[in-house]
Amino acid sequence: MRVLVTGGAGFIGSHYVRTAVAETDDKITVLDALTYAGNLANLEPVSGAYDFVHGDICDAALMANVVAGHDLVVNFAAESHVDRSIEGPDSFVRTNVLGTQTLMQACLDAGVPRVVHVSTDEVYGSIDIGSWDESASLRPRSPYSAAKAGGDMIALAYAVTYGLPVSITRCGNNYGPYQHPEKVIPLFVTNLLEGRKVPLYGDGGNVRDWIHVDDHCRAIRLVAEAGKPGEVYHIAGTAELTNLELTRRLLDALGADWDMVEHVADRRGHDRRYSLDDTRLRRLGHRPAVAFDDGLADTIAWYAGNADWWRPLRAGA
Repeated sequence: MRVLVTGGAGFIGSHYVRTAVAETDDKITVLDALTYAGNLANLEPVSGAYDFVHGDICDAALMANVVAGHDLVVNFAAESHVDRSIEGPDSFVRTNVLGTQTLMQACLDAGVPRVVHVSTDEVYGSIDIGSWDESASLRPRSPYSAAKAGGDMIALAYAVTYGLPVSITRCGNNYGPYQHPEKVIPLFVTNLLEGRKVPLYGDGGNVRDWIHVDDHCRAIRLVAEAGKPGEVYHIAGTAELTNLELTRRLLDALGADWDMVEHVADRRGHDRRYSLDDTRLRRLGHRPAVAFDDGLADTIAWYAGNADWWRPLRAGA
């Protein structure tokens, strides 16, 4: 099978590519614009095992050319950092909305038989108790999540209006190796490894559901194989933690005390809690395989042993 992975040099996309190369006979094409978050070093373990196209999913002519002939397109391409979206929303709207439409049109024109569009739980806003199922209303509260919600609606419109065989996955907070050090777990880990304090937003009571990137990518592959076109599938995590609880685990793992925590002003519009009901995906047979404590320990060890990967990214930021 020929598989196109857009955004395949980013954190989650590159993990999908590495595991697909290791576990399948698929012929993989990676398309990535190589913004600050796209890094070919993420694909170094499978160098030579995929075809690479340097490009932007907003480029309609390029997408028409690249998409043709693929049996599956998995769209990871997105601007994804909430803080950056608050400071500069325009690139988020361009990539996450216009880019999604451009890609969906290219897939439709090329007759691609299967498309998976990767999204986020943040499109729902915030939930005090319980968990969202796939019928929940979208109430995004940041430019990032609003742009992702817009892209989701475009993808679903192509499914309904044109019959494009696209499914959407929405997932919680990912962690694992090769995650850019602007994100909270690698930021805190690399800060502590360098003897720097970690910045904790507000009162630290914001709750997130954590999932290892390997569980996320296995679920995406399952949706590609067995999911229903036009449906949304939730991919829930294995640990629902406040940011205070997460910080304590990271401090303990790295032998640091609370004096290494710097309380900073809360993010504007900061969602309090996310939680997904993944019953629909579990009916397809999905079960998370990576326990949070094990995955976190492995992730910390990876960053401790791969400073040559993350130090240049920190210097660039």
